[in-house]
Amino acid sequence: MTRASSVQDQTLLQAALEGLEAQKQRLEAQIHQVEELLGHETAKRGPPALKLASQHPRKRNLSQNARKRISDAQRKRWADFRKTHAVQS
Repeated sequence: MTRASSVQDQTLLQAALEGLEAQKQRLEAQIHQVEELLGHETAKRGPPALKLASQHPRKRNLSQNARKRISDAQRKRWADFRKTHAVQS
């Protein structure tokens, strides 16, 4: 490839890039118009917004029996833990 053809390729690519950028701007303007007609807020597209701190998950309400089962299971786990570590110590 000669230097002249390399310069021509660069010029061609630059022109193509400029044309695509212009086309992109026209499309974005048309999208904006359609969103306005639909009544959508025209926010910049990007990752979804983070949840606000006030939107915390709902608290789970456990029955008294469920709390007792959880408590008993945890006591059993701790008893097993203490038993295995008392033997090893």
